[in-house]
Amino acid sequence: MRYMPHTANERKEMLAKIGVGSVDDLFTDIPEEARLDGLLDLPLHQSEMAVEKNFRTLAAKNLSPGDVPSFLGAGAYQHHIPSVADHLIQRSEFLTSYTPYQPEISQGTLQALFEFQTQVALITGMEVANASMYDGATSCAEAVLMACRVTRRKKALLSGNLHPHYRDVTSTTLQYTEFETATLPARATDVEDFTSLIGPDIACVVVQNPDFFGRLQDFSALAEKCHEAGALLVVVVNEVISLGAVKSPGEMGADIVAGEGQSIGVPLSFGGPHVGLLATRQKFVRQMPGRLCGQTVDQNGKRGFVLTLSTREQHIRREKATSNICTNAGLCSLAFTIHMSLLGETGFTELAALNHSKAATLADRLEKIDGVEILNDSFFNEFTVKLPTEAATVVEKLAARRILGGVPVSRLIPEQPELANLLLVAATETCTETDMNAFAAALREVL
Repeated sequence: MRYMPHTANERKEMLAKIGVGSVDDLFTDIPEEARLDGLLDLPLHQSEMAVEKNFRTLAAKNLSPGDVPSFLGAGAYQHHIPSVADHLIQRSEFLTSYTPYQPEISQGTLQALFEFQTQVALITGMEVANASMYDGATSCAEAVLMACRVTRRKKALLSGNLHPHYRDVTSTTLQYTEFETATLPARATDVEDFTSLIGPDIACVVVQNPDFFGRLQDFSALAEKCHEAGALLVVVVNEVISLGAVKSPGEMGADIVAGEGQSIGVPLSFGGPHVGLLATRQKFVRQMPGRLCGQTVDQNGKRGFVLTLSTREQHIRREKATSNICTNAGLCSLAFTIHMSLLGETGFTELAALNHSKAATLADRLEKIDGVEILNDSFFNEFTVKLPTEAATVVEKLAARRILGGVPVSRLIPEQPELANLLLVAATETCTETDMNAFAAALREVL
């Protein structure tokens, strides 16, 4: 099928109407040397059945985490998603709903977003959360912009153990603004010391927990130092299930929490779409990006929901906007809310405990392999392994044995060659005893 609805006579009629002799005449403004002479080196058109077969063949070359033992992490995690979550988000009233500009006909969407905000505020230990961002990286960038507005300072200090994608997206976002970032080098073992770096020009310090290498920290003391210097503390969480087991950023004194909610209800999907989380203190709500859904009553006293705060550029004067993110990740945030509702508080904490237990079991097994060293003195469900050879080579050999054995640090931090032998390994509730045995045996064989 060519999907060209117009006949040759119809095209001739249209060309005559606009006064040109051929389609080529429409491109006369493009220099001759810049035009293609002939067809691109691509396959010619095929039948729908043939195209589907070719794509299935291409897809079969992928090594999917759902089909093989997988220990991938580094900011995107494989978790079990209840089938009811997928079923409910495909109901037409959710799947096709758009921006709830008219609250009278958008009560279901608004309530779902309100529940999402409530859940995010509860697990992060913060007072208010917005109705989602695109993903964790853009949420981190928006959190830094927000901190700069609140403090009226222009520099953000980024931890070296902040996920490299978050770091890069934040630096890129700030590139053509009046604000700037300063980033420390990544440290797989040493604890960072920010004391001498928090000066009167620093708007915020951005840290991650668990950090990129999987290490857990309590940033309560750092929060106090930031506040003494008039700066804000931004805590990033890209494995949201960890909040079911560890001290929340709010309890540590964080001013803004930015994170990735993919682990709850949202599949890996080869990198997206995912769902960004952003929560803060009530006193900063006017500088919070995105949208805020609120609860109210109608003229008859019945409970209802509205957009309480919307600070996006298309709603108000561009120069007054606090965010240029033009939509929320509505369907993904709904999946998050459904999955979280099914878990409940008890289920959420039990899931977190199970994740940590799996990772601890795996770490014990891997550490018994000659040449393997676990670098973490603490972790949730992900830890860093030091190998006697380059991790990237080991991962490729494991993949050839149909095992996704983690993420080489060098893939995300190539500028620090001293980290080339480090491997990030994650174990979630989806990892079985058989998976762990296969991984340990294959790693021993490869090494």
